Amino acid sequence: MLTSHIAMARDALALGALILGLAAPAGLSFAEEAAHPVEAARAAPATNKLPGVSTTDQSIEIGGRVLHFKATLGALPVKDPHSGDVQAEVAYRAYSVEPEAGRACRPVAFIFNGGPGSGSAWLDLGALGPWRLPLAGAVPSTPPLVQDNQESWLDFADLVFIDPPGTGFSRLASGEAARKRLWAVDGDIDMLARLIRQWTQQAKKLDCPKYLVGESYGGFRAPKVARALQEQENIGVDGLILISPVLDFSWIEGRNSPLVEAARLPSLAASHAAAKDRAALAGAENYARGEYLADVLRGPRDAAALERLTEKVSKLTGLPAEKVRRLNGRIGMEDWAYESDPSGKTLASLYDGQARGASAEPGRKPGEWSDPVLDAARAPLASAMASLTIGRLKWPVEDAPYEILNDHVSQSWDWQRGRRGQEATSDLRRALALDPRVKVLVAQGLYDLVTPYFAMVLQLDLLPTIGAPDRIAFLAEPGGHMFYAQDASRAALRDAARKLIKGE
Repeated sequence: MLTSHIAMARDALALGALILGLAAPAGLSFAEEAAHPVEAARAAPATNKLPGVSTTDQSIEIGGRVLHFKATLGALPVKDPHSGDVQAEVAYRAYSVEPEAGRACRPVAFIFNGGPGSGSAWLDLGALGPWRLPLAGAVPSTPPLVQDNQESWLDFADLVFIDPPGTGFSRLASGEAARKRLWAVDGDIDMLARLIRQWTQQAKKLDCPKYLVGESYGGFRAPKVARALQEQENIGVDGLILISPVLDFSWIEGRNSPLVEAARLPSLAASHAAAKDRAALAGAENYARGEYLADVLRGPRDAAALERLTEKVSKLTGLPAEKVRRLNGRIGMEDWAYESDPSGKTLASLYDGQARGASAEPGRKPGEWSDPVLDAARAPLASAMASLTIGRLKWPVEDAPYEILNDHVSQSWDWQRGRRGQEATSDLRRALALDPRVKVLVAQGLYDLVTPYFAMVLQLDLLPTIGAPDRIAFLAEPGGHMFYAQDASRAALRDAARKLIKGE
């Protein structure tokens, strides 16, 4: 789902979009690998296998009652379809509760993050899993101490967290052929679908309701994995839960289409006004899809249109009128990061436009900076997951870090048909058309500038009605890309997911 150091000298969208792999440069050459031994080592094939399956009995307290469950950790092999050689070992964490009396099995949710190159600890320890690491205000030195998660989805579904190769403790087991196949859009989808089918068969869960949960690029993965399961692995899914997703890259990157800025404008307004709900942004949304687009399309040579843009956009965002005028009313993520604090002492996060961090070079545009939300949380998250895995869950993985954000995976990703040509909307339509039982929940943060909530609103509005009109639910809550860091927003996400999964 995420990445680490964001180079502000790169093109505008690259600033925040490495969370999605949006701006991944080409992979390292052999010469570059020699110059960057850490990145090369993280991409190198593993020589030691991951441990065997470990199952432990666990319990947490939710709302004053004790929930007993089993935690099973293991790794599934990914084999070359032609030679049968093992190309990767994919680690998973499965949490399961005994079904209630009279029920054959509980629903199962398969969960993955994005990146590409992000481990599933973001959703596990951030929102869904049995234990939670408080993320609000997290910094690298935050103690990696977890607590029972009062909003855990384990209360109503079994959970299976998957770390694709190069993330978490998963690793490539062979060289260039494995990297070329598995670090690519199509190969990644085929692998995930096959692994889900494999786990489902081994766990004897074929009869259970199944749900796919993906965050960010994981939200791009989910509709494609659903199709692959339906059409290649002969497995049906009951629903998709997409958290801060990207369905069509053309809606969130590039500077040539005014739709990109129109889709982001309500999130800028939300960040400026600290909007508490979507209702407070009705005016910004109506303006963005109407008068804003009309004036932008008139072009900067239309003086009257430019003045209208300057006045309205400045009022919505709080940015100085002269800055808005100079940008012709089209505000990018980096403009907000640099300019929303006139003093220049802080920089805004691209993942939560309300959050700010101190600038290492006050008053100047830094060549490179660390995002105060994304980069601040990675160390405690990775440490907490490693400690939990080895200690409480008794999975003795070798001395290796938990890869919460593997930049090399993101940088080496093969986009095949081009990043801006990638979309999963057609996969979503086909999955819905093929199976009238499939339901969808899309959940986003109001302050997210990387995958703006209004971009998804516009895309969902354009979808044809396929089956029941209430098949797709939409949730927008205060917060950024990881809006679940806020207690109320995490509870709202839990409630919406429970409603979808339990059919309430």
